[in-house]
Amino acid sequence: FRLALIQLHVSAVKSDNLQRACGLVREASAKGAKLVALPECFNSPYGTQYFKEYAEKIPGESTQKLSEVAKECSIYLIGGRSIPEEDGGKLYNTCAVFGPDGALLAKHRKVHLFDINVPGKIQFKESETLSPGNSFSMFDTPYCKVGLGICYDMRFAEMAQIYGQKGCQLLVYPGAFNMTTGPAHWELLQRGRAVDNQLYVATVSPARDEKASYVAWGHSTVVNPWGEVIAKAGAEETVVYTDIDLKKLAEIRQQIPILSQKRCDLYGVEMKK
Repeated sequence: FRLALIQLHVSAVKSDNLQRACGLVREASAKGAKLVALPECFNSPYGTQYFKEYAEKIPGESTQKLSEVAKECSIYLIGGRSIPEEDGGKLYNTCAVFGPDGALLAKHRKVHLFDINVPGKIQFKESETLSPGNSFSMFDTPYCKVGLGICYDMRFAEMAQIYGQKGCQLLVYPGAFNMTTGPAHWELLQRGRAVDNQLYVATVSPARDEKASYVAWGHSTVVNPWGEVIAKAGAEETVVYTDIDLKKLAEIRQQIPILSQKRCDLYGVEMKK
C-alpha cells in the first residue's frame, strides 16, 4: 500500500496551516496514498510559549477538519501532533488518527516529554507546559497494524519493541527534531528501530523554517525492515511517497528470524498498561 508523508511548512496562522494541510492530503490521496501522515505540530509553531494559545479540545476545530478530509478522500489519516490538546486543565502533545469513514481510531498522547539540555546548542523543556500520555497507541488497517509515537518517543527502544510484540508492522513517528539532534540522530534512530524489530518506520517532520524560534530538521523518512532508507525528503515543504511491501517484511523475518530466537527465559520487555 502507498504511504504519504506530508512535510508541511508551518506558519503562525492556524487556519492557513489547516487549509494547506488538507489540500496536500487531497493531493496525496489523488496519487494513490492509502495512509497519509502529517508532521508533529502541524497547526501551530513549535514552542512551549505557543502550546496554550493554540490548544484545542478533541474533538475541536483541527480534528474536525482532519475527520472531514479523511472521509472525503477515504483514507487513513495520521494527524501528526495535530494540536496541543487541552483536557481537564492539562495540555498534551497529541496525535489523532482518523479512518476512511472519518471516525477517530486512535489518540496518542506523547509519552516521553522532550526535556533536554545540550550546553551551547539547545535547551528545551516540554514539561513546563505539557503533561505526558500514559498509554501505547495502535490502530488496525486492512493493510497492517500501525503503532504510534511522537518525536522523542522514538528514542525509547522498549516502546517500539512492545509495538512489534503486539503485531505492528509499521511505526509512524510525527516528529520535529532540531538542527542539533536532527543531523546526529534522526535517521540513526529510525534505522535502529526498524532493524531491531524488523518492521517499517516512518517519520514525518515539519518543513524547515530558518526564521522560526525552533528550527526543525525536516528530512521526513521511511526505513524498511532491512534498515534501508527507501524514501527521504530534504528540508523544504514536500510530500514523500513510498510503497510499503509487507511481503518484503515477511521475507526478512524468515531469513533472519530474530523474533522467534529471543531468549525470553533470560530477558524481556513488557507492557504494564
